Amino acid sequence: MRVTLRDVAEQAGVSVATVSRALSRPEMVSDEARDRIQEISLQLGYRPSREARGIAPGSAGTLGVIVPDLLNPFYPALLKGAQARAREHGLHLLLADAEEAPDGELPLVQTLAPQVDGILLCSSRMSESDLEAASGLTRLCLVNRRHRDLSTVSFDALSGVRAAVRHLVALGHRRIGYVGGPRASRSESERRTALEQVGAELEVEIVDVGHFPPGIQGGISAAEPLLLRELSAALAYNDVLALGLISGLRALGLSVPEDVSVVGWDDIEYAAVSSPALSTVRVPRHRIGALGIDALVAPAGAVTGQRLETRFVPRDSTARRGGTVPERPQQAPEGQRA
Repeated sequence: MRVTLRDVAEQAGVSVATVSRALSRPEMVSDEARDRIQEISLQLGYRPSREARGIAPGSAGTLGVIVPDLLNPFYPALLKGAQARAREHGLHLLLADAEEAPDGELPLVQTLAPQVDGILLCSSRMSESDLEAASGLTRLCLVNRRHRDLSTVSFDALSGVRAAVRHLVALGHRRIGYVGGPRASRSESERRTALEQVGAELEVEIVDVGHFPPGIQGGISAAEPLLLRELSAALAYNDVLALGLISGLRALGLSVPEDVSVVGWDDIEYAAVSSPALSTVRVPRHRIGALGIDALVAPAGAVTGQRLETRFVPRDSTARRGGTVPERPQQAPEGQRA
């Protein structure tokens, strides 16, 4: 059986990331740790795999990208960023759709691994054991999921939540609903944690409206529960859910933002041209895709973790409690900016 980085890490009593650095970038660890890890790797007979050596001449010249749902409008800007950066490196991309099935992600990695030099794995919900198995097949970079032993690109939920809630508080809203997404989503968990923290900081009541499918129909179905809780403002799990919520509120005879202010998340291309234009939290999707490719072509064994800031973008779907819409310049979504 081939000796892996994890075997060396367990023997040395350190993390896989530390072993990776000691063998590929020894200047990043102490002399003592470097010498011990190198000695143990020799004793165990560790040899780096092709993937562990990075992308070299004679390799596939192709990287894989796995997304949970190609119909989700979050991903086009991310894929454009990834494709542009891959082209700069002279590489091609292979794209696969996991169809929102966590147990389908590992089979996709198994299929793609022989054909690619690494995989950008987006919003993965596979188990830790499956992820460990996947990481043994090819080099991985995780998008929107943090991991101590693998390269990751994620975004800071807290900064965006804090800015959005402060905006609503400034408009006079003191009870703010959260229209959540799938329970299994790590983004959902991080968002709820951030809302609890910010609610306590600002002494604002955050009301749980429930978990809903992250699409238009999910947002429509959230309208009645929101109405029953007598809330004047809501933050939605993503922009599509927010747009569905606005449609559902209209069907119930309510106006946005005159009766209810609504905030989305992601700043997809449709956010600025919806009616009303959607106030939302902008996630730097294009940059996330580019940085993911950079992580996959980084020096052999390098493990990077990048966490990007989010930014609140006020538009016309939020107003002062009582219905007065503040004047503000319109801002184009990320995908439409030069």
